[in-house]
Amino acid sequence: MATAEHAPEPIRERTVRWQDPLVGAALIPTMSGLDYVRGMIDGRVPPPPIASHMNMRVVAAETGSTTFEFEPDESHYNPIGTVHGGLVCTLLDSAVGCAVQTTLPQGQGYTSIEIKVNYLRPVYGNLGTLTCIGTVTKPGRRVAFAEAQVMDAHGVLLATASSTLLVFPLVE
Repeated sequence: MATAEHAPEPIRERTVRWQDPLVGAALIPTMSGLDYVRGMIDGRVPPPPIASHMNMRVVAAETGSTTFEFEPDESHYNPIGTVHGGLVCTLLDSAVGCAVQTTLPQGQGYTSIEIKVNYLRPVYGNLGTLTCIGTVTKPGRRVAFAEAQVMDAHGVLLATASSTLLVFPLVE
């Protein structure tokens, strides 16, 4: 509630732009999982809209591994002034999911069955670029397992996750 002594702060805003997500989804049947994730890196495949909302991007992909970067800012804050844990979880979930995708043949996809997150330190918008590395610990034709870690710009570990993912054929 604003008073005469405390005028309200000016409204801050951020514009989010994205491409049609169905364009990228339509490419899954035509590419291996590794080619698909690498396509997001080099621009052949549009990134998913959540990437724009979160200021995150996949920057590296090998079979069984992906690296994401995330630029936190105050628009990601929860009521106590730290980056919302759900956004950190989304970053971890994206890294493990795309890591699993890199192991899949064309026409296959994944969805998370479960994810367990350990938050080790608070995340603030002034930490600089965060790096999240997802690694497949056990690939599978029906179920895959993966882990991920989020580090700040100085390599300090902020959060970890382990996840189980369902692998399934995608319908054209």
